[in-house]
Amino acid sequence: MWNRLNSSMMICQMMFGMSFYGVMVILTRFFLEDLNYSEADTMMVVGAFSAIGPLFAIAGGFITDKFLGAYRSLTLAFICFAAGYGLLVLGASIINVPLSLAGIALASYARGLMFPSYSPLFKRTFATEEAFESGYAVNYSINNIGAFISQYLFPLVVLVIGFSGSYLLCAAMALLAFVLMLITRKPLLEVSSEIDRQPVSIRNWVLFVISSAAMIGLVFFMFSNMDIGKNIVYAIGLGAIGYFISIMVKSEKRESMRMGTILIMVLLTIAFFVYYGQMMTSMTLVTINTMRGDLFGIIPIAPEASMAMNPMWCMVAGPLLALAFSALEKRNIHFTIATKVGFAFIFTAISFGILTLAVMTVGRDVIIRPEVFLVIHFFLAFAEVIVGSMVVAFILSVAPKHIEAFSVSLFSVAIALSGVVGAVFSTSIAVEKGQAITQEVVRSLYGDYFGILTIMAVVMVGVAFAASKLIKKMLANDEDPTQGLSEEKMAKAEG
Repeated sequence: MWNRLNSSMMICQMMFGMSFYGVMVILTRFFLEDLNYSEADTMMVVGAFSAIGPLFAIAGGFITDKFLGAYRSLTLAFICFAAGYGLLVLGASIINVPLSLAGIALASYARGLMFPSYSPLFKRTFATEEAFESGYAVNYSINNIGAFISQYLFPLVVLVIGFSGSYLLCAAMALLAFVLMLITRKPLLEVSSEIDRQPVSIRNWVLFVISSAAMIGLVFFMFSNMDIGKNIVYAIGLGAIGYFISIMVKSEKRESMRMGTILIMVLLTIAFFVYYGQMMTSMTLVTINTMRGDLFGIIPIAPEASMAMNPMWCMVAGPLLALAFSALEKRNIHFTIATKVGFAFIFTAISFGILTLAVMTVGRDVIIRPEVFLVIHFFLAFAEVIVGSMVVAFILSVAPKHIEAFSVSLFSVAIALSGVVGAVFSTSIAVEKGQAITQEVVRSLYGDYFGILTIMAVVMVGVAFAASKLIKKMLANDEDPTQGLSEEKMAKAEG
């Protein structure tokens, strides 16, 4: 049964989705046009912006568990979002690169702080586990609705109120979420964990401020020096995976095997999200350069707003996949998670195959219709829902209890690593400023790039199916960890 706390937190989630993805969808054009970045540098910054937040979820989880608690961390996250978007307002108003980079650095840190604090606090607003499972699925849909609205509208809104006005609107939404957290403070603290109800020591506040300032400074440095920044992401991400492997090696055989299956799934996740990350980088660049016309001739859509097709299709894909797998299981047809990831790569190969065909057959007018991208995002959304929801459920089902949280955080690490790797790949289709986008450029440059990605996606189908057989052998002495997990428990994790 819904209560006031559930509703207020879901409104906060909606405000996050609308503001964060509103910034995301107009960031490419802002860096290209106002800040005069090259295509290659723009794709690296935007790719890093989508990746660094999940990476810092590891630090955010530590801050939440050890220093502040979920309520304080989430409240401060919304303050940081508002402040970051405020810096973007100033950066856009006076065309200042350092202020703009500081803004997205602060927003990236806020995202890392929000990831590990929102879900535990949201869960505590429900009386039962079953109610939470149902509510979390609705909450994910709320986030997708917010993302869809902002990704469709903000490219149109920016034409009316400019980049600074659009960022100001995002800041206002983040502030609204902060105000809601303050209004519901007392009832939220009543259901929150013990650390939220205890006063924070001066020492912990000082440690929090110092560590936060250091992390924000590090992110700013990474955005300012992406050649070094990407190596920092690699170092942190690979370091986390290396630490996990060191624990795995020291564990007893049964536990080590279960951890090994997590490692396999993390590697498959990295491979998939390299493809998913193209949506924010190379695919956005292609739409800006080639997508023209109204959807079905009646629905106006800006080129960069094609990203809105993703959350729209995700809202469709989630229930359909749940029904499909449920129907198969009733007929005693069960697939392992790795096999389902193989299905995701099939969808991915189809998606990128359609994109390759579109750019390879483009006419002299160099125009690709919006309907083509609608179909591309249809298949990519189905792939995303499979990987984004079911891998987390698998990790939770096999992870040893003493490192459960760290094991789940590897999913965020995978997203971060793949985001930067995907951005690096996408720079190969960048052209020099002022270069004309001709039929030859689209067919050769874009066609070769997406053609290679399509072939590699087909290869990954085989890799995923082979991994499925390996995981079965590694878990031979265990019950199938995918059995008994409801599709609701596989509701997509935020990130």
